Amino acid sequence: MHLRPFRLRTKDAGLRVLDAESVLLEQYGDLVRLAHLVLPASLGRHRRVLLAHSLVQGALPGARTGPVERSLCVAVLQGALAHGRRPRLWPRLPFVVGLRLFPRSGGAAELALAQRLSGVSAAGRAAFVLCVAHALPDAVVHDLLKDAGVADPAAAVRAARTVETGLGESAATLLVAQEFDACALQAGPTDLVGRRRRARLGLGVAAVAVVTSGVLVATAAGGAAPPADRSAPVAAGGAGPAADLVRAPAGLWDNTSRVDFTAWPARGPRVRDEALLGRALASWTHRSAGTRVVLAAATTANPPVSAPQLLYAGEVDGRAVVLLYDGRRLARYSEPGSSGRAPELNLARVDDADVTTAAAVTLGADDGHARYVLAPWVAEAQTRDLTRPEVLGRPLHVTADGVTDPVPVVPAADRCGSRPVLQLRSSARIAERHAFLLAGLGDLSPVHLTYTPLPGRGTPPARQPREATGTAALLAWAHQACSLESPGSTGVRAVNVWDFAEQELPDGGGRAVWSCARADGWRGSGEVTVSFRTSRDAAGAPARAVARAQATAACSRFGQHVVAARGWRSPKNRWFVLAAGSRAVVRLSVSGDVSAVKGARTLAVPASQEPRVVVRARLNTGEELGGIGSR
Repeated sequence: MHLRPFRLRTKDAGLRVLDAESVLLEQYGDLVRLAHLVLPASLGRHRRVLLAHSLVQGALPGARTGPVERSLCVAVLQGALAHGRRPRLWPRLPFVVGLRLFPRSGGAAELALAQRLSGVSAAGRAAFVLCVAHALPDAVVHDLLKDAGVADPAAAVRAARTVETGLGESAATLLVAQEFDACALQAGPTDLVGRRRRARLGLGVAAVAVVTSGVLVATAAGGAAPPADRSAPVAAGGAGPAADLVRAPAGLWDNTSRVDFTAWPARGPRVRDEALLGRALASWTHRSAGTRVVLAAATTANPPVSAPQLLYAGEVDGRAVVLLYDGRRLARYSEPGSSGRAPELNLARVDDADVTTAAAVTLGADDGHARYVLAPWVAEAQTRDLTRPEVLGRPLHVTADGVTDPVPVVPAADRCGSRPVLQLRSSARIAERHAFLLAGLGDLSPVHLTYTPLPGRGTPPARQPREATGTAALLAWAHQACSLESPGSTGVRAVNVWDFAEQELPDGGGRAVWSCARADGWRGSGEVTVSFRTSRDAAGAPARAVARAQATAACSRFGQHVVAARGWRSPKNRWFVLAAGSRAVVRLSVSGDVSAVKGARTLAVPASQEPRVVVRARLNTGEELGGIGSR
């Protein structure tokens, strides 16, 4: 599915201004979409929408001569690309007061594309829209970007094609979704509380101005006024009193394209308890004496630079709990109901959280159970045991404030008796039939579990991670469940299991599936474990570990090729060397106790005993690839 291509004529019969206006009206929606996607997301949704319309409406005067369609496109590109160099404080027209305008929220795939495009340059985003949505040839896109003033249009086109390759055939379909349609808008009020506060502040400033003018007159007549008292304390990091905590409107999550912690309303029975909120904020901003501070991996204890957002305040199992969010970190303040124990402040990174990783926060854990508070967009909650994929999830009771009943957690010394996880479903207003799994492993934010299926036949495009709720995903995770441990704070954001190869085993050993489980941390680092399982293994039996690596890009979209090998004993008690590679592998070679070469993605050769080998692979590009490791 593509948008209609811009009609880039090579000749023009001298269109008049009215003709140019008719062309602008015909292509208005496509041009606004282009401008909206090129403008930086940091502008905010409302301002970005208005600027996109302003740029398109302002493109008409520059399109009076020459091929008008091309002139309009270049003018819009110039305006959007120049925004970073010469930022316009506010759009000329249209101008909206008292309302916030924004596109409707898309699903998880659209949100993932938006996050991916945010990491591409403005020129790359422009090339992506023109190449994918409008299906223009690379040479035409190159010339358009060059005319718009892009210094390296070839690099922009390459970046666009890289993004498209990672998405597959769905790229064009995603771009025409409502998430990126800046003409199909929703309207909501601006911050009503903040507006009232600013109005009161304006009246206060006016009153102060009147009083100050009188003081100045008196000072001029009677001498110098005493110096102002500058000894008043200032909150550390710029955070103000508890009354200034940010509180999102209750329905914001249904009217935003940014579905994360910023869309959480303040919930809980103690959201108006100024004393409790003040203690919670002070524990973060001033490091209150006697408060124990617990930091998750790769998390700093610096105070917030401005008043954080209040997510929850209430009572949880005899403790008062407050959840705060500063745009990058979660802070959970808890204090006991009695004076027997000291208050505690837990801090954890959650930057770039999304509809799944911002769907639940741990309120507290005790006696092998944890309570969570769920995001407002969670419509249904269940629990299930990963080691038993055939057993359906069990309903989980959730209060009106989003707090769950106690849920079993994985003990640190567990021998894999079970692996309980949350199975949540988003509201249809966010994404239709969107269910996902979260595993509580000791951090404030549970870990998102995903799955990438086996490649198709031949050398198909790389498949993308998907939610681990389908039959194949649950079967794969049943063999990986025992690798999930709960040692405390891990700093893990998500774990994806990628089934990258399958092979028939000798001696009636059945079918083997090779997997790479990648655990991604909030700071971007990743750890991988390669393993394989066979069709003869019992459901839920742990997969056989083959190799491990830390601080690696392997098994991610930046490391889409993998090869591994290990020894295996068949049902007839004979040893073999098994090796397997991902979809682009065309040749395997092993050396060491056994030497062999085969022009295929899998290999199985006899060995005299448990072998130690080194494996290498050749890709269809001619590149050589070393194994992650072998045993």
